[in-house]
Amino acid sequence: AFLVIGGISGASAWIFYPGQANRPKLGKLLLAAFLGFVAALLSSYIGQYTGFFQAGQMLEWLTAIFASCLTGCIFTALAK
Repeated sequence: AFLVIGGISGASAWIFYPGQANRPKLGKLLLAAFLGFVAALLSSYIGQYTGFFQAGQMLEWLTAIFASCLTGCIFTALAK
């Protein structure tokens, strides 16, 4: 599930971020999706490790979505 959440949010950040109007390159698009996946996965593990939430709670999903979107936007802002 984190692969889907992170991939979609990372790729959508790359596609919809304002900047160049030309078509995005596949390598950078895949890198943005991968970074979103890693951010979602790490936010889940860190939150569970610190006791902030347990697996499957809504807060886990919200932090995964937020972390992957934030990572995708930061990567896109630096890459474009």
